[in-house]
Amino acid sequence: MRPLTYSRAADTDDALALAAAHPASAFLAGGTTEVDLIRAGISHSDHLVDINDLPLTAVQDRADGGLHIGALARMSDVARTPSVVQRYPAISRALLLSASEQLRNMASMGGNLRQRTRCAYLRDGVSLCNKREPGSGCAALEGFNRGHAILGTSEHCIATHPSDVSVVLVAFDAVVQTVGPGGERSLPIDEFFLLPGGRPEVEHPIVPGELIVGIDVPGAPLAERSIYLKLRDRQSYEFALVSVAAAIEVDDGLVTGVRLALGGVGTKPWRARRAEAALLGGPAGECGGVPARGRR
Repeated sequence: MRPLTYSRAADTDDALALAAAHPASAFLAGGTTEVDLIRAGISHSDHLVDINDLPLTAVQDRADGGLHIGALARMSDVARTPSVVQRYPAISRALLLSASEQLRNMASMGGNLRQRTRCAYLRDGVSLCNKREPGSGCAALEGFNRGHAILGTSEHCIATHPSDVSVVLVAFDAVVQTVGPGGERSLPIDEFFLLPGGRPEVEHPIVPGELIVGIDVPGAPLAERSIYLKLRDRQSYEFALVSVAAAIEVDDGLVTGVRLALGGVGTKPWRARRAEAALLGGPAGECGGVPARGRR
């Protein structure tokens, strides 16, 4: 076990200063991801900055009818917040289908966005993995890859993104709010997750010492009729083989609004924009927008 140092931040400025003083720092919230990565030798952080005292736990209404979710809000708390359940049921459902109750009670929303893939070749510590050792290769390409990605892959990585709630957040155009050495930033969530390309080890446009402070979900009336569906090998606790976040708005039999995003099949949460475009303006039927009577 390599030595670690630990600091507890009193506020956001303190957290940034502590991280800046130790180049290999990591922010510690629920600890359900970072501690595992350190134990497995995947994270090279040697200093932990505990941010649990920061006032970033609230779920607040926005003027546009949307929500602001603090980065330190626990997954279980967000899932049961009345405004989330009523206005964004897919967010609530995705959180409740994530992990175990014990983990959801600890894990933070910001930490969920930054979690690493569950690809076994990354986590076994010995297989070739470009995420763990850039340039070493990808054992999953020719190995057991039933649970790997089919969308957004490259010759360097086919690891699947693991987050459930991120799929819903991508569907509703959420924005990730950060603060770091360069000040405050607003990152559209679809741009927050990067495709592997030739640099699989770079998963987010986050610079060292930059802290997620919140997630803004814009108001969207069709979100009240949203759903999150997840297919997995076991119902008790497992990552998605495939999942979908979906919402639809129908007026006089025609699709006037639609949001679709996929999980479990992409190297990032995958917005199905071409499928949305194909449905928009068409008839709302029982099977993919085509009335059942007209199908053969």
